[in-house]
Amino acid sequence: MKPAPPTRIFLLDQALRLFSAYGYEGVGVQQICNDAGVGKPTLYHYFGSKLGLLETLLRERLAPLHEALERACALTPFDHALVALAETTFAFAREEPQLYRFYLTLWFAPVESEARQAAEEHHQRHFEAFDACFRAHEQASGHGLTGRHRLLAASFLGLVNNHIGIALNSFATLNARSAADTVAMFLNGALPPASSNGD
Repeated sequence: MKPAPPTRIFLLDQALRLFSAYGYEGVGVQQICNDAGVGKPTLYHYFGSKLGLLETLLRERLAPLHEALERACALTPFDHALVALAETTFAFAREEPQLYRFYLTLWFAPVESEARQAAEEHHQRHFEAFDACFRAHEQASGHGLTGRHRLLAASFLGLVNNHIGIALNSFATLNARSAADTVAMFLNGALPPASSNGD
Protein backbone atom coordinates (compact mmCIF):
# COMPACT_ATOMS: atom_id res chain seq x y z
CA MET A 1 0.00 0.00 0.00
CA LYS A 2 1.29 3.43 -0.97
CA PRO A 3 2.04 5.58 2.12
CA ALA A 4 -0.17 8.62 2.69
CA PRO A 5 1.43 11.95 1.73
CA PRO A 6 2.89 13.79 4.74
CA THR A 7 0.80 16.90 3.97
CA ARG A 8 -2.41 14.84 4.09
CA ILE A 9 -1.43 13.33 7.45
CA PHE A 10 -0.46 16.75 8.81
CA LEU A 11 -3.82 18.21 7.78
CA LEU A 12 -5.61 15.42 9.65
CA ASP A 13 -3.39 15.99 12.70
CA GLN A 14 -4.02 19.73 12.74
CA ALA A 15 -7.76 19.30 12.18
CA LEU A 16 -7.98 16.85 15.08
CA ARG A 17 -6.07 19.23 17.36
CA LEU A 18 -8.39 22.10 16.47
CA PHE A 19 -11.62 20.08 16.56
CA SER A 20 -10.65 18.69 19.97
CA ALA A 21 -9.92 22.17 21.32
CA TYR A 22 -12.79 24.15 19.79
CA GLY A 23 -15.33 21.66 18.44
CA TYR A 24 -16.06 20.93 14.81
CA GLU A 25 -18.40 23.91 14.40
CA GLY A 26 -15.89 26.23 16.03
CA VAL A 27 -13.16 25.66 13.42
CA GLY A 28 -13.07 26.95 9.86
CA VAL A 29 -11.26 25.64 6.82
CA GLN A 30 -8.97 28.67 6.75
CA GLN A 31 -7.87 28.08 10.35
CA ILE A 32 -7.02 24.45 9.58
CA CYS A 33 -5.07 25.50 6.49
CA ASN A 34 -3.24 28.25 8.36
CA ASP A 35 -2.19 25.86 11.13
CA ALA A 36 -1.07 23.26 8.59
CA GLY A 37 0.75 25.85 6.48
CA VAL A 38 -1.14 25.04 3.27
CA GLY A 39 -3.69 26.75 1.05
CA LYS A 40 -7.36 25.81 0.78
CA PRO A 41 -6.84 24.10 -2.60
CA THR A 42 -4.58 21.56 -0.89
CA LEU A 43 -7.22 20.67 1.70
CA TYR A 44 -9.88 20.43 -1.01
CA HIS A 45 -7.59 18.26 -3.12
CA TYR A 46 -7.23 15.66 -0.35
CA PHE A 47 -10.64 15.82 1.29
CA GLY A 48 -13.06 17.78 -0.90
CA SER A 49 -14.43 19.81 2.02
CA LYS A 50 -14.28 20.31 5.76
CA LEU A 51 -16.90 17.57 6.12
CA GLY A 52 -14.82 15.27 3.94
CA LEU A 53 -11.85 15.93 6.20
CA LEU A 54 -13.92 15.05 9.29
CA GLU A 55 -15.27 11.88 7.68
CA THR A 56 -11.75 10.79 6.71
CA LEU A 57 -10.39 11.59 10.16
CA LEU A 58 -13.05 9.51 11.91
CA ARG A 59 -12.91 6.62 9.45
CA GLU A 60 -9.13 6.25 9.45
CA ARG A 61 -8.32 7.06 13.06
CA LEU A 62 -11.17 5.06 14.66
CA ALA A 63 -10.78 1.94 12.50
CA PRO A 64 -8.17 0.31 14.83
CA LEU A 65 -10.51 0.74 17.82
CA HIS A 66 -13.51 -0.79 16.09
CA GLU A 67 -11.52 -3.71 14.69
CA ALA A 68 -10.08 -4.47 18.14
CA LEU A 69 -13.54 -4.27 19.75
CA GLU A 70 -15.00 -6.69 17.22
CA ARG A 71 -12.28 -9.20 18.14
CA ALA A 72 -12.78 -8.63 21.87
CA CYS A 73 -16.53 -9.20 21.79
CA ALA A 74 -15.96 -12.77 20.54
CA LEU A 75 -14.21 -13.82 23.76
CA THR A 76 -15.75 -16.12 26.35
CA PRO A 77 -16.82 -16.33 29.10
CA PHE A 78 -19.08 -13.29 29.25
CA ASP A 79 -17.26 -11.40 32.00
CA HIS A 80 -13.93 -11.85 30.15
CA ALA A 81 -15.50 -10.36 27.04
CA LEU A 82 -16.75 -7.37 29.03
CA VAL A 83 -13.29 -6.79 30.51
CA ALA A 84 -11.75 -7.06 27.04
CA LEU A 85 -14.23 -4.50 25.65
CA ALA A 86 -13.51 -2.08 28.49
CA GLU A 87 -9.76 -2.62 28.40
CA THR A 88 -9.62 -2.22 24.62
CA THR A 89 -11.56 1.04 24.77
CA PHE A 90 -9.51 2.31 27.72
CA ALA A 91 -6.23 1.50 25.95
CA PHE A 92 -7.31 3.34 22.81
CA ALA A 93 -8.43 6.39 24.80
CA ARG A 94 -5.15 6.35 26.74
CA GLU A 95 -3.11 6.23 23.51
CA GLU A 96 -5.31 8.69 21.59
CA PRO A 97 -6.71 11.05 24.25
CA GLN A 98 -7.26 13.98 21.90
CA LEU A 99 -9.15 11.82 19.41
CA TYR A 100 -11.25 10.08 22.05
CA ARG A 101 -12.16 13.34 23.77
CA PHE A 102 -13.40 14.69 20.43
CA TYR A 103 -15.18 11.39 19.68
CA LEU A 104 -17.00 11.61 23.03
CA THR A 105 -18.21 15.12 22.28
CA LEU A 106 -19.79 13.88 19.06
CA TRP A 107 -22.08 11.52 21.01
CA PHE A 108 -23.73 14.65 22.40
CA ALA A 109 -23.57 16.98 19.39
CA PRO A 110 -26.92 18.33 18.13
CA VAL A 111 -28.79 15.53 16.37
CA GLU A 112 -29.04 17.28 13.01
CA SER A 113 -25.53 18.71 13.06
CA GLU A 114 -23.05 17.80 10.34
CA ALA A 115 -20.55 16.47 12.87
CA ARG A 116 -23.07 14.24 14.65
CA GLN A 117 -24.25 12.76 11.37
CA ALA A 118 -20.66 12.10 10.28
CA ALA A 119 -19.98 10.31 13.57
CA GLU A 120 -23.17 8.25 13.62
CA GLU A 121 -21.84 5.22 11.75
CA HIS A 122 -18.82 5.07 14.07
CA HIS A 123 -20.95 5.35 17.21
CA GLN A 124 -23.18 2.62 15.82
CA ARG A 125 -20.25 0.33 15.04
CA HIS A 126 -18.90 0.89 18.55
CA PHE A 127 -22.26 0.09 20.09
CA GLU A 128 -22.78 -2.99 17.91
CA ALA A 129 -19.53 -4.53 19.19
CA PHE A 130 -20.81 -4.17 22.76
CA ASP A 131 -24.28 -5.34 21.81
CA ALA A 132 -22.91 -8.47 20.12
CA CYS A 133 -21.41 -9.52 23.45
CA PHE A 134 -24.69 -9.08 25.33
CA ARG A 135 -26.70 -10.68 22.55
CA ALA A 136 -24.46 -13.77 22.54
CA HIS A 137 -24.74 -14.01 26.32
CA GLU A 138 -28.50 -13.67 26.15
CA GLN A 139 -28.73 -16.48 23.60
CA ALA A 140 -26.36 -18.79 25.46
CA SER A 141 -27.38 -18.27 29.07
CA GLY A 142 -31.15 -18.13 29.22
CA HIS A 143 -30.78 -15.86 32.28
CA GLY A 144 -33.88 -13.84 31.57
CA LEU A 145 -32.18 -11.10 29.58
CA THR A 146 -34.50 -11.63 26.61
CA GLY A 147 -34.94 -8.42 24.66
CA ARG A 148 -32.78 -6.40 27.06
CA HIS A 149 -29.41 -6.87 25.38
CA ARG A 150 -29.48 -3.47 23.65
CA LEU A 151 -30.34 -1.59 26.82
CA LEU A 152 -27.66 -3.44 28.78
CA ALA A 153 -25.07 -2.90 26.05
CA ALA A 154 -25.87 0.82 25.93
CA SER A 155 -25.64 1.06 29.73
CA PHE A 156 -22.29 -0.69 29.82
CA LEU A 157 -20.90 1.42 26.97
CA GLY A 158 -22.12 4.51 28.82
CA LEU A 159 -20.30 3.40 31.97
CA VAL A 160 -17.09 2.77 29.99
CA ASN A 161 -17.29 6.16 28.27
CA ASN A 162 -18.10 7.92 31.55
CA HIS A 163 -14.98 6.42 33.13
CA ILE A 164 -12.93 7.58 30.15
CA GLY A 165 -14.35 11.07 30.41
CA ILE A 166 -13.40 11.21 34.09
CA ALA A 167 -9.93 9.84 33.31
CA LEU A 168 -9.33 12.38 30.54
CA ASN A 169 -9.96 15.03 33.19
CA SER A 170 -7.35 13.40 35.46
CA PHE A 171 -9.74 11.90 38.04
CA ALA A 172 -9.24 8.23 37.14
CA THR A 173 -6.86 5.89 35.36
CA LEU A 174 -7.21 3.88 32.17
CA ASN A 175 -5.57 0.51 32.69
CA ALA A 176 -6.35 -3.19 33.01
CA ARG A 177 -7.25 -2.84 36.70
CA SER A 178 -9.70 -0.01 36.08
CA ALA A 179 -11.26 -2.02 33.22
CA ALA A 180 -11.83 -4.97 35.56
CA ASP A 181 -13.20 -2.63 38.24
CA THR A 182 -15.60 -1.07 35.74
CA VAL A 183 -16.93 -4.49 34.78
CA ALA A 184 -17.30 -5.47 38.44
CA MET A 185 -19.20 -2.25 39.08
CA PHE A 186 -21.51 -2.97 36.16
CA LEU A 187 -22.17 -6.58 37.16
CA ASN A 188 -22.28 -6.16 40.95
CA GLY A 189 -23.03 -2.51 41.69
CA ALA A 190 -20.79 0.31 42.82
CA LEU A 191 -21.04 -0.31 46.56
CA PRO A 192 -20.96 -3.49 48.62
CA PRO A 193 -24.25 -4.36 50.29
CA ALA A 194 -24.68 -2.72 53.70
CA SER A 195 -24.51 -5.18 56.56
CA SER A 196 -27.43 -5.27 58.97
CA ASN A 197 -26.86 -4.39 62.61
CA GLY A 198 -26.40 -7.45 64.71
CA ASP A 199 -25.24 -9.72 61.87
